[in-house]
Amino acid sequence: MKKILFIVTTALIVSACGNTNVTDDAAKRKQLQELKQQVHTLEQQIHVLEMELSANETEELVNIKANTLENQKFEHFIEVTGKVEAEQDVDVSPESAGIIKEVLVTEGQQVSKGQILARLNTDVLERSVEELQVQLDLAITNYERQKNLWDQNIGSEMEFLQAKNNKESLEKRINSLNTQIEMAEVKSPINGVVDIVYQKKGNIGSPQTPFAKVINTSNIKIYGEISETYITKVHKGDNVEIRFPALNKTVDATINQIGNTIDPNNRTFRVRINISNPTNMIKPNLVSILSMRDYVNDSAIVVPSLYIKEDFKGHYLYIVENNSGKHIAKKVYVTPGVSNNNMTEITDGLTAGTQVISEGYNQVVNGTAVKIN
Repeated sequence: MKKILFIVTTALIVSACGNTNVTDDAAKRKQLQELKQQVHTLEQQIHVLEMELSANETEELVNIKANTLENQKFEHFIEVTGKVEAEQDVDVSPESAGIIKEVLVTEGQQVSKGQILARLNTDVLERSVEELQVQLDLAITNYERQKNLWDQNIGSEMEFLQAKNNKESLEKRINSLNTQIEMAEVKSPINGVVDIVYQKKGNIGSPQTPFAKVINTSNIKIYGEISETYITKVHKGDNVEIRFPALNKTVDATINQIGNTIDPNNRTFRVRINISNPTNMIKPNLVSILSMRDYVNDSAIVVPSLYIKEDFKGHYLYIVENNSGKHIAKKVYVTPGVSNNNMTEITDGLTAGTQVISEGYNQVVNGTAVKIN
């Protein structure tokens, strides 16, 4: 305003000086008085125009959207990667050493508990049994004769006892050899499927070398490693949601076991979840995500985490306040609590019924007039 008056006054003086040749002081003072009067008249006209323009102007409002807060249930979940294992997963080995004579199964074959998977070469043992059987037959005949004589009080007791001992000794040796022959049969310890056959006919089998892997996936166990900071928040029997991204499948289960030790390498404890798998679609080592709830508040004030900003005083957000019939943005400092899925619980600073600016909060400051769309 002052700048405009200065320019107008200067222009009038210059114009007046350019259009007159007045040289005496009285005439100059008269002309100066006339110019001042003109400036005063211009000031009044400018003031009137400003008042008229101000009356016709409307205050510019920032368009926003707002959400009304309500008390609601809020939960926080822990998510960890699970390790999937079959409840029954066995590497089957022979109980004795020897050359594999027969392989009786193929990979992918369904087998039952006790079914023979392979046989080792037992020719030497079988011949030994045959030889001992001949000796046993003779020993049995001798024993029976000595027993008949002894029953008739004929002969010596020592001869009878030697015949008996010889027979029983041969029987035990034959039983021992038959047991070794039986141990040469590789049997499945469980009902399941032959997943891998490690050896083939002609290889040397031994108790230290697995012959085949037999697996039963009808029941699955899943292990998860949880940070020790949650040790007081996770309990046996808690519900767990298990997601299998590759199968696009979710299973609800409960924690069956909590580990009793903390892993010193990563400071975690282990939880175990058992689930049934009747379709056998869940495979060992399949990627799984375990989601466990560690916090719940049935009546919480919750806002999207994106609304919350931070400055040197703390965390804040903008709410809508009614001021003399007008809506204005108000900066409110809050105390955030737990966050989950991009939502944050507010423990202090907000109450139910408050309108929080949800769109346009980056265009306002404290006191900005707003219009709610």
